[in-house]
Order: sequence, then structure tokens, then C-alpha cells
Amino acid sequence: MSSDERKPGIHIAWTTVSYRSVALLIMAGATIFFGFMWVTFPQFTQSSVRKADDVIGKLLERVAGMAPKTAGAGTATAQQAHFTALDGTVRVKKGNSNTWVTADYNIPLEKGDVVQTGSEGMAKVVFNDGTSYTVKQDSLIVVEENSANDQQQTNVAVAVSTGTVDLSTATYSQGSKSQVIVAGATASLAPESAAQVHNDPTTDQHEILMKKGTGEVTRNGETVQLANWEKVTFKAEQAHLEKAKETGPPTPIAPANMAPLFSGEATKDVEFSWTAMAYAAGYRLRISRNPYFSSTLVDKKVTTAAVTVSGLGEGAYYWMVQSYDGSGKESIESEKNRFTIIAKGNGTDAILLDLDPFIQHGHVIEITGKTQNGARVMVNGSEVPMVGGDGSFHYFTPPLPTGEAVITVTAQTAQGGVNTQQKKIIIQ
Repeated sequence: MSSDERKPGIHIAWTTVSYRSVALLIMAGATIFFGFMWVTFPQFTQSSVRKADDVIGKLLERVAGMAPKTAGAGTATAQQAHFTALDGTVRVKKGNSNTWVTADYNIPLEKGDVVQTGSEGMAKVVFNDGTSYTVKQDSLIVVEENSANDQQQTNVAVAVSTGTVDLSTATYSQGSKSQVIVAGATASLAPESAAQVHNDPTTDQHEILMKKGTGEVTRNGETVQLANWEKVTFKAEQAHLEKAKETGPPTPIAPANMAPLFSGEATKDVEFSWTAMAYAAGYRLRISRNPYFSSTLVDKKVTTAAVTVSGLGEGAYYWMVQSYDGSGKESIESEKNRFTIIAKGNGTDAILLDLDPFIQHGHVIEITGKTQNGARVMVNGSEVPMVGGDGSFHYFTPPLPTGEAVITVTAQTAQGGVNTQQKKIIIQ
């Protein structure tokens, strides 16, 4: 032995053992132990194994429950609705707040939100599925549901607490639902349908009128099918729904909705016309300065489907018409058309209107462009709600039907300047 090997001191040596080796040794030891126990105490060993299985199973279930859940078929995702038109006094109360705020176009509407219109207020709310609600004066609605799942099926439900609401549905996917709730009755509308809902809790009058398409109303286990110009009415203590047939209104023709009428005089004679109704004994024409007809400039009955009204000055007007039969019973009110009388001047030349290339989002078209500062912009008769101080504008159309569609964009100034552009698009 060398002198170095005989030096006194502490000598350290080690052997490398892998995790795999340790695991194999533990498994071997466990196998031997359970084998011994199985032979010596078979009943005790079987019971222990079963209990161990139960504990492991519960542990795995708990671990699995802690894992994040993945979105599967039918998982609903909350969506937002938006105002596309506001007029007069309109307030909003968010579902997570007790405070009312003045409505504006930047406020998104979600489940639980409340919209209220004043005595001279109107609002139009559009949901992602294309369903639109026109909330008339002195009305209150609550967004009860607004969601979509991963299969593009939408679920929209609005409760009309008081007042009158016009609603229309677009083309939505099979399995989707668009509903309106009135005093415990639920109306489900088919695609491409329209209805009018009226709820007056003070007089206990509740009605749902189908203006176009089909739908069904369910209340207290009873379901009633509705088609064009059919309605149901009921009172709170009434056991069953009462179904009746209403008379459809004439269709306004001229002046067309959002039409500009130019005049070189202080006043203008305007010719009004509408579709003739075979059963009608006469027609009632009303003209107002506001869309809610709280006051009227003209309210007259005529026996023909056209009449000329004289002495209308510059500004915006709204008009509608009803027919009535030999007994004096009036039809439902027609759609309300808006037109504007504009004094001719040096500004009647074409004004600036530059359109960017349209962007298509399925059945919805996104339109951006720029016009003259201070001008109004209309797209297919609907006014663009916001035009920037520099004349720039941004607008999404309602869902358009499949096939060829024409987009008409009109810019108009108060001085009479106007510019109109049309483009054809194909919706597939």
C-alpha cells in the first residue's frame, strides 16, 4: 500500500442511483408485501384494495374538476346589442347598476340591462342575430337573454314591461330563438318576421300582433300560432289567449322614406300616395313633425289612394296612413315614412361623397367614407347615426337577404347640396 493510500483522514464514496431504479425497487417491495398479505390475510387485502381504488378515484375526479373546462357543443357566450337610432329622452340602466344614464350610441346593451323612453322618446336596438326592437314613447324593456353558442345558434329574449315595441327578425340559423315576453306570455318569432307588442299594466291590456311572417305565443301551458295580421290579447286573470284577425294597412309609396324634396318657394305642395285596399271605404292620412306623432299637422280622411297636401314648409316630416271599412273600423297603422323639404339654393350642386370599398361580413355590409362637413348621410333610407366633425362616417347595414342587393348612399346638406351613389353587391 502506498504512502498516499495510508494517509489518515475522511474518505467519501458514492454510488449513482437513478429515479427509475428507485421506482423499480419500491414497486418490487410493494409487490412482495401485497403478495404476502394476500396469502396471509386475503379478506383484509381485498377490502384494502377496494378502499384504495375509491380514494384514488375520488382524487382523480377532484383533480379533473380543477382542470379548465373546454367549450363544447352548445356552450353559450354572452353578446352585446347596440342602439342604431335615438330620438328624444332615452335612458339606460345597466344590469349591475342602480343608476340611470342618458342613452347614446356608445353604450353596449347586455343581459339584464333596462331601456326606458320618455313621452317624446324613441330608440332602436339591434342584436347580433339581426333582430331589431323599436321602442316607442313611454316604454320600458329589459334584455332578458342575448347569447350565442359555438354552433352559431343565437338566443335573444326581451321583456316589454310597459309600452309599445315593434320588432323584426332577420335570417338566423336553425335552432336559434328570438323571443319577446309580455306579462307572462312568451312570443317566439320565426326568421324574417315582424310583430308589434303592447303592454299596459295599468289597464291590464296585453297584446301581441304578428305583422309579417309567423310565430307562436305561449302562456300558462297554452300555445297559439300566429300568421300575418293575427294577434292575441289577454288580461292577467284570463285563463286563455284570445286570437283575432286584424286588417292590414296600406303600403306608403310617395314620398319615399328619407326622400329629399327640393323647393324653390317658401312652401311646397306634396303628393302622397299609397297602395289601394280592395275592402277600404276610405283612408286616414296623418303628417307630423316627429316620429311618435304626439302632435299632427295634418289628420284627414280621403276616399282615394292619393292626395296632395299644400303649404308644407322647409324641414323634416313623417307620414303614415290607415284604411277603414264601411263600419269605420280602422286598419293597423302603416310604416312611418320620413321626408325632408329642402329650399333650393346655390348649394344644390353635388357635394363631396367619397366611399371606401365595402367590407362584407356575411350578410352585413360595413360602409365607411367621407362627406362634406355638416352633411347628413343615409344608407338605403336609414340615417347614419354618427358623422364625424370632419365628415367621416362608419356604418353597418342590417343583415341583407341572399342574392343581389343595391346599396344606396346619400349625403345631404341643409343648404340643399346632395350626392347619391349606388353599388350592387351579391350576398351568398
